[in-house]
Amino acid sequence: MPSPNRPIHVVEDIRFQAHQSPSGHPERPERLVAVSRALARHSAHLQAMTPRTGTPDEILRIHSQDHYNQIERAAARAPGHLDADTFVSKRSLEIARLAAGSTVDLALRVARREAKYGIAAVRPPGHHAEAGQPMGFCLFNNVAIAARALQAELGMDKILILDWDVHHGNGTQHSFESDPSILYTSLHQYPHYPGTGAFDEAGHGAGLGATVNLALPPGCGDREYVGLAHRVLVPVIRRFAPEMILVSCGFDAHRDDPLASMNLSGEGYREMTRVVAGLADELCDGRLAFVLEGGYAPSGLEEGTEAVIEALLDPTSQGPAVPEAPAGSRLHALVEAAAAVHGHRHRDIGAP
Repeated sequence: MPSPNRPIHVVEDIRFQAHQSPSGHPERPERLVAVSRALARHSAHLQAMTPRTGTPDEILRIHSQDHYNQIERAAARAPGHLDADTFVSKRSLEIARLAAGSTVDLALRVARREAKYGIAAVRPPGHHAEAGQPMGFCLFNNVAIAARALQAELGMDKILILDWDVHHGNGTQHSFESDPSILYTSLHQYPHYPGTGAFDEAGHGAGLGATVNLALPPGCGDREYVGLAHRVLVPVIRRFAPEMILVSCGFDAHRDDPLASMNLSGEGYREMTRVVAGLADELCDGRLAFVLEGGYAPSGLEEGTEAVIEALLDPTSQGPAVPEAPAGSRLHALVEAAAAVHGHRHRDIGAP
């Protein structure tokens, strides 16, 4: 159990439901109701945080002024769309700033060790938002903004962003792909929206090798996700040795999700959380925060959130054995694809 002096801190507020979606849109306020049901069952072990509005300066560490102005103008004449998928309502700028600022505060609190882990149940999501363009339901890139805040305000040298949303976090990758101080790792369905995130996208210039994409074919489930976490991400993350871990925590790889074709179960999310919590405790004094991204089936959001909380409350519990990766298996092929790009930097990729 977390220390009573450092409980799991949670950002949750009904205001995040005020980013109002068009009828039938999958990124709808009710998503947070499903998350809230799981949080409520563990309220005795959680400490609520008061959300805080992000400042323009915080947001502009990642996004351009034109990007910010575009959302401001669109909200002023809302409702409307910024692209075919990404909508704004009257309060969308306000709520997007609340999501960004709350994620920053949660990350800083965890980094200062005032909290033993953190969970940000916020919306709109963020990882598709590019420096100059909102997209994919996302207005501001909450995790990217928090990472830059950790560097600007606490002087952190090395931060890991682990993205297990079923869609590749193009905005996060592009924000940091030339920056060796931010390791971006992503497990995602490929090919799938937004079409980025192939294995060979590994960063540029000084950041070459600090982007690790695990591009999974449709139909992957616990075996592939957990196997890749152990066999690829663990050695890569250990070598990087982050000071803080931020998880872009989408639940849309869940088997019930209507926008993807993956088969993760609650146990898969539970084991991935055990892995990342173990790495956080080993490498960075438990500095670990989860930030909600996608997830469009209420059952997947609730089951996934429950799994994350249970694993954080007891991160040393014994999980299932590391999945075998025999020659000819899909897991073996995925590990080999990762090793083909990154094996010369991480020669222990593939080891259980």
